[in-house]
Amino acid sequence: MTSDRSRPPEPGKDSRRAYLIFGIGIFAYFSAVAQRTSFGVASVDAAERFGTAASALSLFSLMQVLVYAALQIPVGVLVDRFGSRAMISAGALLMTAGQVQLALADTVGEGVAGRVLVGAGDAATFVCVMRLIPAWFSALRVPPLTQFMGVVGNLGQLVSVLPFAWLLDLTGWFPSFLGLAALALLAAVLSAAVLRNAPAGVDVLNRELGLRRTGQVLRESLAEPGTRLGFWVHFTTQFAGNTFVLMWGYPYLEYAQGLPDATISLVMTSFVLTNLAVGLVLGGLTARRPERRVRLALTVTACIFAAWAVLLVWPGTAPAAVVLTAVCVIAISMPASMIAFDVTRSFNPARRSGTAMGIVNVGGFTASVLAIFLVGFVLDLLYAAGFRDELYAPDAFRIAVAAQFLIAAGGTAGVLATARRVRRRHGSGAV
Repeated sequence: MTSDRSRPPEPGKDSRRAYLIFGIGIFAYFSAVAQRTSFGVASVDAAERFGTAASALSLFSLMQVLVYAALQIPVGVLVDRFGSRAMISAGALLMTAGQVQLALADTVGEGVAGRVLVGAGDAATFVCVMRLIPAWFSALRVPPLTQFMGVVGNLGQLVSVLPFAWLLDLTGWFPSFLGLAALALLAAVLSAAVLRNAPAGVDVLNRELGLRRTGQVLRESLAEPGTRLGFWVHFTTQFAGNTFVLMWGYPYLEYAQGLPDATISLVMTSFVLTNLAVGLVLGGLTARRPERRVRLALTVTACIFAAWAVLLVWPGTAPAAVVLTAVCVIAISMPASMIAFDVTRSFNPARRSGTAMGIVNVGGFTASVLAIFLVGFVLDLLYAAGFRDELYAPDAFRIAVAAQFLIAAGGTAGVLATARRVRRRHGSGAV
């Protein structure tokens, strides 16, 4: 394998314009994260508005994430063909429509339709912004900028935790979701006006991608064990944070730990700030020691589920400081998942990078779909069986959350198996 870190920078890369493009891309992702995580903050209000049980309520986030995951490979193919500018702009418009639909929704079906549109637009954002980075920056800058994009973009969660939550409490359902729609529309306008796929004179598009060629590129990406390793790293690292922030974090903190709203806001804000602090460190480690990427991802996963174990075995409700510390550890899930994309980029050429990253991004969101559904399913099952008189009883939450350990175990097995294949093909120092 030829190290992409040894290649000289190409003309137009690392320029002021490159950083402007990067900044607009980050804003588009920032907006997408705000749209993605907003329902987790509104889940208690949604239960009252739509009159739903836990499994039905999880359907909102479940369908959003399912659509996101299902579209990752098609989006990867489309961005290789049409470029990031068109895809990011279209995705922001879809999210605008989805939030307007949810603002107007009066039934579960109407609300789910809105989240499906949000999921589809979100799907067209992350991979497409990721594709801009190697097009506009030299190889050594790509890993830290990838982490920087992830953690700064994830600050979009603060929009949900602070102004959106405040607006929801102050003005109600319709104005708050309409405000999010306005943010998505701004991202669409800026992306269409400013973004460019690559520096002038550089063509990064695969214009020959018809149906036959698409199938070939997809097969090539899947045949590369580095792509499959990226998939399993993403599957294993990301879902714990996603499940927490997209759906079950707020209900867990409120009902299982009995925290007041002000403390929950502090905990969720700390979740986001941890993303920022840890992500910058992980980006540097990944760039300097690429041969330890898999070990780093598995270490993070072990720490995350050790933190969950502390909360689950703690008798009664844990002290607020313990909850805060555990949630900050769980938050490392999000920046750690970015390691998967650096792994994948190392083993795939630029012409199929979008397709490969799309495959990888399916991993974490597939695991998230499983985890979101599993927690809701177990809660409903325990309630129906008469385990406790309350749907969100603390003891029921312990069992439901513990079900995530099964997904982590399966993902870890996948990482270990594919890492061996990568080392056989590319050498022991590859990962």
